[in-house]
Amino acid sequence: MITVTRLNGTKVMINALLIELVEETPDTIISLTTGKKIIVAESASDLLLLVQSYLRTIGVYAATQKSEQTEGP
Repeated sequence: MITVTRLNGTKVMINALLIELVEETPDTIISLTTGKKIIVAESASDLLLLVQSYLRTIGVYAATQKSEQTEGP
C-alpha cells in the first residue's frame, strides 16, 4: 500500500499493485485495475518513487532488475 494525498488534503492508502495508469492532465489521475480513478496531489514522478519503494519492501522490485554477474578467476 502507498499513501497519497487527495486534492482536498486527505490522505488515502491505495494498493500499488492495482495501479494500471497514471496521467498528469495537469492534475495527477491514478486509474486502478478495478476501474476506480483517484485524483491526487502527488506528481507522476513522485508516485513512481512511492511504488518503487513499496515494491522493494515486498521484494518484487529486486526480482525485476538484472543481476550483475562477475566473472570468476
